[in-house]
Amino acid sequence: MSSIPFIEARVFDPEETQIALERRLSEHLRRMRAHDLPFAGSENAADDDGDDLGLEFDASEMVTLGEKDRRRIRRRVERLLERRKAASGLAHLKREERERLEGLRGGAQLIAIPSEHRADELAAALHDDMRWMASATEVVWHAMRRPVREGWPGLRLPPLLLDGPSGIGKSHWARRLGELLSAPVSVIEATGENASFGVVGSQRGWGGACPGRLIETVLQTGIANPVIIVDEVEKAGQAVSTKGQAFGLAEALLPLLEPMTARRWSCPYYQVKFDMGWVGWVLTSNNWHLLPEPLLSRCPPLRLRELTSAELAGFIRREGMKRDLSEAAMDAILWALAHASSHGHRPSLRVASRLLQRAVELELAPVRH
Repeated sequence: MSSIPFIEARVFDPEETQIALERRLSEHLRRMRAHDLPFAGSENAADDDGDDLGLEFDASEMVTLGEKDRRRIRRRVERLLERRKAASGLAHLKREERERLEGLRGGAQLIAIPSEHRADELAAALHDDMRWMASATEVVWHAMRRPVREGWPGLRLPPLLLDGPSGIGKSHWARRLGELLSAPVSVIEATGENASFGVVGSQRGWGGACPGRLIETVLQTGIANPVIIVDEVEKAGQAVSTKGQAFGLAEALLPLLEPMTARRWSCPYYQVKFDMGWVGWVLTSNNWHLLPEPLLSRCPPLRLRELTSAELAGFIRREGMKRDLSEAAMDAILWALAHASSHGHRPSLRVASRLLQRAVELELAPVRH
């Protein structure tokens, strides 16, 4: 995988501790003073007759530094470290926070698609799993092929807003996409998060301030293009500060969905700029009309249809085979869903997934005698 510069800060070598720098300056001072010794001009020691004995001799080893020299070196190293800290752009952070961000010193890695043929294979696998999501799969298919053609260092997906009835598997499709890409996936339930805090984090000074799931995902995995899923984005509420300032999820997402601003996104918690321009965003909604126009302009909704009973049955068969379910268990799930449908309940992938998981647990449970 390719690596890209990810953090907009100067991160110095963590191995250059105060002790290491003091040792280096002490050695430098000894070498300087060794030049003044009478025999400093010779690289090899010689006997009284001037014959070369072939023994390497380091004149600096003959130099001893006094306590005054050591204090001066110590003060100089302390000044150097203070200047480095100020120049890094991380001086406002706690020590453990600086050390955590220093892990990005070498940049972050990018998930990449090796060839257009591989992109075709991944899109085909995604489509076979969930054919009723064809419009979303087609967008991703073209997005996977483009970096290969244009020589990009990694995969960059356009932000997606999947809009459609509940229970058709919008979030499941997004998780499956991340699984096929071997990319980190983070799912945020917008209805259960405190406005934008769960995604982008909260500013220092707010009660319970913390980094958001976005930067946490990158820090934990070292991958700059994870798949971030925000479920039911239209139902997110707003957080209100003690000063009465409202901060909503849609407003927090705007700079992250715009490529130019995402490349220098300022984290509210760390107050450092990061390159979030490679993140793959998948937002889901049941009613896109409730979303603000600025978000819709950056992320036009993809309208998705209901899934049919036949499509749901095919999904259950495929998933059941993957999980080694018996034919009897799959037939029982299909019967239960058909019974519910006959009583006016529309097909739901969410319910089917729960039934599959329950069937797996029952078949794996020990038999009681």
